[in-house]
Amino acid sequence: MFGYDWPRFHAAVNDLPAALLLVTVLFDIAAWLTRRESLKAAALWTLWAGVLGGWVAVVAGLQAEDAIEHGEAIHELMETHETLALTTMGIFTAVLAWKLIRRAKLTAGEDGGLRVLSLAGLVTVVWTGVLGGKLMFEHAAGIPNATMQAELENRAAGHHHEPGEANEHEHADSVADSTHRHAPGSAPHTH
Repeated sequence: MFGYDWPRFHAAVNDLPAALLLVTVLFDIAAWLTRRESLKAAALWTLWAGVLGGWVAVVAGLQAEDAIEHGEAIHELMETHETLALTTMGIFTAVLAWKLIRRAKLTAGEDGGLRVLSLAGLVTVVWTGVLGGKLMFEHAAGIPNATMQAELENRAAGHHHEPGEANEHEHADSVADSTHRHAPGSAPHTH
């Protein structure tokens, strides 16, 4: 699939819909506060794009779940991530459907209710993203075991700096012996 497997495709398509749904809520609130029709239209268009893209991301995530090597900790996080993603998409799909069914005839109460529902959807989209980040950055979900093992061995071997490359943040003994190691998960210095 264009050089992507399901986990990589999910990673490639999940950020834009989340951003669009966030912007949808912001446009909607701005339209409500300013009474500007242009912002109301922008909210509807970004909602459309966010819902369509969100469902693509959900389908890719469901496919990725079966394609990655994982243990119980990742599995439990994936299940919660999946539930939140489906909840998020259910909320925003319901908001979009209601707006399309009612068109421009929304009462003030309906409009306010949809705004509150969208804010709830925003909370779930953020929570979904937090768990997705936790899966990737704390549990290395989607990284094959062989790749992870090779990376751990590479990190354990350390790396060598050429003379003059020492970073001011390094310890004096690291400068004298320019081979040093970074702890797993710590950021190496920049050159």
